[in-house]
Amino acid sequence: MEMKPKKELIRVVKSPEGEVSVDLKGKSAGRGAYICYNLECLEKAKKSKRIEKSLETPISEEIYSQIENIIKKQSGGDVIG
Repeated sequence: MEMKPKKELIRVVKSPEGEVSVDLKGKSAGRGAYICYNLECLEKAKKSKRIEKSLETPISEEIYSQIENIIKKQSGGDVIG
């Protein structure tokens, strides 16, 4: 729940059709939720279902895995998958 510039955040978007995806460019149409490039933030958001509440829809494990891989890649860690 910190304030950061959008460029420092990962956007997860729910399209008007109801599809959820990771939007790295920040230009996709739909309702967006943002998460920082930090695995700890991701775990907290996942545990509290913060992204699901923001987008008002369930988030698949695949989306969480994509976000995790993006964070690991950004931090220079090993990316699985």
